[in-house]
Order: sequence, then C-alpha cells, then structure tokens
Amino acid sequence: MKRRDFLLNGTLATSLVGTGVGLAASSSVAVAVMAKQGAGPSLRGPYIDLTTGKGNMLAAARLDANLDESKSKYGSVSGVVVGVRPGEALRDLFGFEVVSAARAWKQPDGSYRVLHGESILYTDLKSGDVLNEYLNPYTNERVRVVDVINDPWNHYFEEWAPRPPSYGGLNKVDDTPREPLNMGFYEVGNGLVANQTHINLYYRNALQPDKWPRESAGPMNRVSEFFTKTVKLADLQDPNKTTVHNMGTWVRVTPWLPWLLMGQAPGHIVYHSTYHSFDSHEGFKPKVYAHMRKHHPRMLEAPPNEAWSKPNLSSLEVYAQTEEPAPPL
Repeated sequence: MKRRDFLLNGTLATSLVGTGVGLAASSSVAVAVMAKQGAGPSLRGPYIDLTTGKGNMLAAARLDANLDESKSKYGSVSGVVVGVRPGEALRDLFGFEVVSAARAWKQPDGSYRVLHGESILYTDLKSGDVLNEYLNPYTNERVRVVDVINDPWNHYFEEWAPRPPSYGGLNKVDDTPREPLNMGFYEVGNGLVANQTHINLYYRNALQPDKWPRESAGPMNRVSEFFTKTVKLADLQDPNKTTVHNMGTWVRVTPWLPWLLMGQAPGHIVYHSTYHSFDSHEGFKPKVYAHMRKHHPRMLEAPPNEAWSKPNLSSLEVYAQTEEPAPPL
C-alpha cells in the first residue's frame, strides 16, 4: 500500500507528500463526533447506507470518479500559497491551480480502482497567469517555477478501512481485524452532509540536503493536510447519479517548495484553497486550460488501466528525477 492509498478524499487526491521511508509518522482520518450522532434515516437510505463500509465505498467512488467507466471526472483546486517565517506576518506569495482527471475501474470483488492524474500550476496573484519564473521576495532571487506532474496518482476503494503504510518496515502495522470504511459523513443542514480528513506525516525527504543544499528543507519532511468536503445528501442517495459533485476546502502545511531555493531557512509554507468537481474540460479556468493543452496535454485525461501498475511518485521524487541541483550562490 502506498503512503496515500489510505487517504480517501473525494475528487481531490493531492499528492504533494513524498513517499520516502519515514522514521516516524502519524496519520489519521478524522471522523467527526457528529458522524455518529447524526446517523439517522437520511444517512441510511434509501440508496446507500452511509453508516456501512459498502455505503461509504460507493459514496467515495462516486465522489472521486464515475461508476460509468466510460466517463471521466475532473477536479479543480484554486488557492493561495502563503509564506510563514518566524518573527513576521505571514505573506501571500502566489496562487496555485490543481488540474485533476479520474476514472473508476470496478473490480471483480466489487471494489474500485481509480485511475487518476493531477497537475499543479503556480500563478500570479493579480493576473492569474501561470508562472514560469518568480521573484522570491525572501531572497530577491528570480527562480524558475516547476510545475507538479503526478502521473499517475492512483487510489483504491473497498468496504474496509485501509491500514496505515509500513514505511518499508519502519512503521509497525497493526494486525488487528480491519474496520469497515467510515468517511465520517455528518449532516450540516440545508440538505448537505460533510466530512473532514486530517493527515499528519513525518517522512524522509526525497531531496537530501547533501545533494540538494538549496532545494532541500532538511533530511525529513513534516507535512499536514486538512480537508473538508460538502455534498448534497439527495445526490448521494440518488441511484441515477453515477457520479456526485462536491465542493470543499484543502489546507496543506509543508516545507518550502524546492524551486524557491530557500534551503533550510526557518519557516514553511501553507496552501489554502477551495475545490470542486465537474464533468468536462469547461470547468477549468481558460488560462489554466491553455497552459495544460500546451505543456501537459496528456494530463487532461485520466490514465489508462495499464497505468495502475505504475508507482505513485510524489512531487519531490519526480523533482529529484527530472531536475538538477541549483548551482551554489
């Protein structure tokens, strides 16, 4: 099981965390108390029972993709990257956009594989233009911006909650019986349900500072991600809807991006964003779509079934494979 296979977060399956072996890790799927208190008839039917593993699996597959395997589902995330340094106010640095494409693949045992790819672009806060270079306000150095291409970032849904990863044997995996999948849906009023997910990780950096002194924030990465998803309960309970659209928020706390060339300078960055899903390319912003068609056209469609066997590589691992260490100042 890959590091993020246990993160069931709907349309957005962001893959900015690394997959290097961690010396310590803490990961949790937060199930709100309201999920247990609000498990009334509306959550239990008439189409799916959101208090059961099977019901949660069907909800997850429809939120993340489309049960009609001939159709792709697309997702967009828009937000701001904020710089955090000791002794000063936080600073909005630049925008970012995520382009996501996913497709479901039902398995003989009733579970679902989701073939999924995603790209992350960085944008100018005023114009919305996709950035190719950026003047780092902390160093006054003009740096080259590197798009994130996670091809693929596949995931898997079944009736049972996934176990945490073993991190190459360094993290002992609990062998107790597995519990049913529970995404923690709870009613929030106005016909809506929501859930929240928290992921807290501490793992080995794919960019070690001895080789990447200007790109690496240190030997280990500490990353947290926080998701809130909101969806219409009537949509989840409609058997005619093979896919269900949703909206939500995503916050990520992570070390400096490698192309900022901050090295091990004190501080970190925070992603703050909203996301939504849709059925065609028309949901993407025109400037984002134009950039994708020119530079990453394959990422506008979900990967083929053959891509399932490819490993999920984090942005840092891809960076280590495709980039070269920056020359010293």
